[in-house]
Amino acid sequence: MSDFLALAQTGVQQLSPYVPGKPVDELARELNLDPAGIVKLASNENPLGPSPKVLQAITTALAELTRYPDGNGFDLKARLGEQCGVQPNQVTLGNGSNDILELVARAYLAPGLNAVFSEHAFAVYPIVTQAVSAGARVIPAKDWGHDLPAMLAAIDDKTRVVFIANPNNPTGTWFGPEALGDFLAAVPSHVLVVLDEAYIEYAQGGELPDGLDYLAEHPNLLVSRTFSKAYGLASLRVGYAVSSPVIADVLNRVRQPFNVNSLALAGACAALADQQYLARSRAVNEEGMQQLQAGLQALGLTWIPSKGNFLAVDLGREAASIFQGLLREGVIVRAVANYGMPNHLRVTIGLPAENQRFLDALGKVIARG
Repeated sequence: MSDFLALAQTGVQQLSPYVPGKPVDELARELNLDPAGIVKLASNENPLGPSPKVLQAITTALAELTRYPDGNGFDLKARLGEQCGVQPNQVTLGNGSNDILELVARAYLAPGLNAVFSEHAFAVYPIVTQAVSAGARVIPAKDWGHDLPAMLAAIDDKTRVVFIANPNNPTGTWFGPEALGDFLAAVPSHVLVVLDEAYIEYAQGGELPDGLDYLAEHPNLLVSRTFSKAYGLASLRVGYAVSSPVIADVLNRVRQPFNVNSLALAGACAALADQQYLARSRAVNEEGMQQLQAGLQALGLTWIPSKGNFLAVDLGREAASIFQGLLREGVIVRAVANYGMPNHLRVTIGLPAENQRFLDALGKVIARG
């Protein structure tokens, strides 16, 4: 019998499957818990539930389930173009923003080439890079965040992609407009800069740069965003990239046909039109951030300052036992040892009662030692 692991591409052989946050039903089965009593704060999901406008749009779209979706996503690309101030031919749609990252790797990386990204950065960057057997240059973090000058220094003539996230997941760290502008001005023109802004909608005012503002001046920039976080559509899997028309054309050459389904297209269009929901998402996140920080301070714990919808909590010791203790209390958070952060847990900001449930459970687990 053939060894089909050995027959796989070299990079794929060395990969481990991505492990998402534990589902509620899985924990209920494992520990014989009531699913209704479990709080999931592991996957940076929006705690509000979907917008009623989104539900109505999806309900209307259900009548056409026998039809393939619009493979070009005309309506959504037109609305995104209008909102982002670009032409529709600058927009690439993805099955979540993870799909965009994979399209970039498939189009621009290969054996002998390399990608640059930061320590403690999103796990999909090394996955998509290794899957195409390209090299990975992982740059040590600075204060848990991106060291942009060091990342710039790591670029060579074999570098084709730099992945940077603002804010970064799982640390929540960020950089400002001046740092981004200086970085983009210095990156060689042959390098595609992927600016991952999955959490940008949670930013207030001008505290974070808007990647879209840099597109006209930097044709080697791609801005990646998602509807999974602030827009509350994680289950629908719809993301997008904004770039030059040339880069968008390249990505569309490797993009799977119909990669965004009809319900996702309809839901995303409705979500863009519901600015009240987006404003409420920001408000709930800001209030929840303050609640968690106050509760963690009362427990004598510290955290990494964050501009996302989550906090990376420093437990001062290996977090694995506390993570397991929280599971037994029916509270799911995210262990991040695989990100090189064994003493931290990442907790998503939920509704007030969910945040308090986490804080209470965390206090119990810590007290038990």
